[in-house]
Order: sequence, then structure tokens, then C-alpha cells
Amino acid sequence: MRFVCQRVSHAKVEVEGKVVGEIERGLLVYLGVGKGDTADDAQFIAGKLVNLRIFADEAGKMNRSVMDIGGKILLISNFTLHGDCRKGRRPGFDAAADPSLAEQFYEKVADLIAESGVAVEKGVFGGYMQVTSQNDGPVTFLLDSSRLF
Repeated sequence: MRFVCQRVSHAKVEVEGKVVGEIERGLLVYLGVGKGDTADDAQFIAGKLVNLRIFADEAGKMNRSVMDIGGKILLISNFTLHGDCRKGRRPGFDAAADPSLAEQFYEKVADLIAESGVAVEKGVFGGYMQVTSQNDGPVTFLLDSSRLF
């Protein structure tokens, strides 16, 4: 699994002009599920997201997690994170998981985040979404769990 995580002061996702998910201070997370991803990847990603210390403490150091600050996570499915742009002019998506499996893992990550006590809002899996955010910093991180196991 791959994620792009942005620290935000506000983010929302709309589908067909209707807001389906919205948060104030927290994390906007784009999640891509790849072929070969497992429940261990989902567990790792969810744990990393809720515990990643990227919010400032009283001294201005990145020392607090989204859980510590009482923030929320807006989770957006994004298969294009597995797009391969190395050859040609059009990305290939062979590394992306089959949509039915990807949706299961996307929902699993959302459930694990919620079980940790962090509120999670979601986009619509496979839907055409308009995402609006106000990046706080900017602070943006990338992680690929396949490089860890």
C-alpha cells in the first residue's frame, strides 16, 4: 500500500457537487492498494497514520500525532498512486490491485483508524471526486509499505 499524507487545517471531498467527507485539522490521506498487499500492510498503514508525529508541540517541534491533537483523517482511495510513469507518455497501472480487493483493504484501513479512536471521513471508492484542501505547512509525506516487509 502507498499513501500520500498531508497535514491540513481543512479538507473536503465532493461527489457530484455533494460533500461526502470533510474534516478540519488533521490528515488528508490518499491511499493506493497494490497487487500483493495484505492485511499486514493495512495494519501497518493505519498504525502509521494515527501515530505519525507531524503536528507541532508547544515548542514548535513535530512531536504530536493526529491522535494526540484530537484531529481527524480524510481517507481518499487513489489507485493512481500505483501508476508507473517510467516508460512512454501514459502511465501503466499493472501494479494496482483489482478494484474489489482494493476496496476491501481501503475499508479495512478506515476501520482500523476508527478502532484506534481517530475519527475518519472517506471519499467514495472508485468515484470521481473533487478534493479541496488547505495544506498546513505544507507538510506532506509518502510511504510505501511494500518496501518495509
